[in-house]
Amino acid sequence: MGDRLINEGVKWMLVFLWFLANLIAWLASYFTYTNSDEYFYIRILMGASLPVARASATCLNLNSMMILLPVCRNIISFLRGSCEANKYYRRNLRRQLDKNITFHKVVAYLIVFFTIIHVVSHCFNAQHLYDSSTGVRGPLASLLSLQVTKSGNRLNPIQVIDKSPLGLTLIEKTLQLLPGWTGAVLTLALIVMFSSSTEFIRRSYFEMFWFTHHLFILYFVMILAHGAAGIVSRQSNVADHNPKTCSEIFTEWPTDECPKPEFINGSAGSWKWLLFPMVCYVFERMFRLYRAWQTSIITKVVQHPSNVIEIQMKKQGFKMLPGQYVFLLCPSISRLQWHPFTLTSAPEEEFLSVHIRIVGDWTNKLKEKLGADQGEQSVAQLPSIAIDGPFGTASIDIFEYEVGICIGAGIGVTPFASILKSISHKLLSPEFELKLRKVYFFWICRDTNAFEWFTEMLQSLESMLIENGQREFLEYHIYLTRGWSHRQAKNIYLQEEQEVDAITGLRQKTNYGRPKWDDTFKMIAENNSGVNAGVFFCGPKSLSTVLHKCCNRHSSLKPDGCRFFYNKENF
Repeated sequence: MGDRLINEGVKWMLVFLWFLANLIAWLASYFTYTNSDEYFYIRILMGASLPVARASATCLNLNSMMILLPVCRNIISFLRGSCEANKYYRRNLRRQLDKNITFHKVVAYLIVFFTIIHVVSHCFNAQHLYDSSTGVRGPLASLLSLQVTKSGNRLNPIQVIDKSPLGLTLIEKTLQLLPGWTGAVLTLALIVMFSSSTEFIRRSYFEMFWFTHHLFILYFVMILAHGAAGIVSRQSNVADHNPKTCSEIFTEWPTDECPKPEFINGSAGSWKWLLFPMVCYVFERMFRLYRAWQTSIITKVVQHPSNVIEIQMKKQGFKMLPGQYVFLLCPSISRLQWHPFTLTSAPEEEFLSVHIRIVGDWTNKLKEKLGADQGEQSVAQLPSIAIDGPFGTASIDIFEYEVGICIGAGIGVTPFASILKSISHKLLSPEFELKLRKVYFFWICRDTNAFEWFTEMLQSLESMLIENGQREFLEYHIYLTRGWSHRQAKNIYLQEEQEVDAITGLRQKTNYGRPKWDDTFKMIAENNSGVNAGVFFCGPKSLSTVLHKCCNRHSSLKPDGCRFFYNKENF
């Protein structure tokens, strides 16, 4: 159990606290509307579904308050640099901040869950108000339906005059109310946002996702207006008119002991929950727009094998850390589409660069605009490009560990290009004392062509380490899972005894097939006893699950044990 706490402890503690906050908010609101004498008469009108509706509304406010904060990337980056607790918790808290999009999704699921409860509860409330107005719920409910609040509004907002078919009358009268039509609009907005946020829509129809997700503006406007009418009124003279005793003699009102009950409209409270996150988000967007439209210049475009292009850029005042990422926008393609890319340059270099694999409509259009197939272009011919960032990711923390384990699958190797470059610069700098003393690098690819653009950097780093007598600092393992022909296989076999690898040209030979991760982690743990090892992965979710389990399984809390801290890149 202790080994799991290394990677899971802080995460589950935060999840528990968040669900506990929702439970406390639910119960506090539920029992307020269930037991408070102020709401005794409104419960007569609406029934037992009133406390359920109000409790779910409180949880909706709580989760709507949090839904914006995880997507405030600059705030997240700031918080990552501000976790200055002891080393263990600093590391773990920062790792949780890297899961901001996951938390955003969890909060969205909770909003959908509480919305369903809230809508269903209000359907019962509307039916009960209708029944109270028509006398179905008894004479006390009928009397209360005619009561007027101090603001001049009916205590029962659904007043039935004619005897039209029940369903039509109820729907019409509900949608005529401010809470009715605003609730319908924000529920529809939520359905559209939620349904268009699937991975398939995001990847295949990004602009649809982008447009529909911005319905959150309509959602927040509607949720602020939803409670403005104060439909759920409360009794203001409970001290003079005890509803529990006076309700038994309501036919005799008013008396000395039971004067006529007085009611005041409820007050809108959603703005108290939403004001802070909305202000934070507005400033976040303003800052991102300001920073994004600062001048950036494309200085060079390089066409690499395996359909990968490298874009080198310069931007005044741009500062980065290894492993960070940026969002790029090309106005000549679309003024709406911002796409995340990991920076492959090191902070010590004079330019910033990204490597982009051409796999979709946007990347193909970008390649065409850049003229990557037409040889070197002059700067004047290249399109303008906007840069938003940089933003922090898990890979930044590699320098906080004694041992770093970098695992990239396919194009997921890009975060480690920047890290490996930065490591080489730091090793050559006598002024920098590097805590990191060993790096294991794993790269898993499907075809031989995918190795070509990255091996040149590995060759340079390998040669530098050998010259400096630090050959053991970097241990890399390249795995080719498929994609070699019969002829290539024969050539590989014939060159097996050569000093360099037949495919990559590196001194360490390429492995064929998939890694045996349990054996790998066991070996690393045996060779690095008593140290903290940071595991950094960028690639598919299926492999991430395997690696995460391996980190838990092979970690040890014993003083001489190796502790694996799992980190996954999230964009």
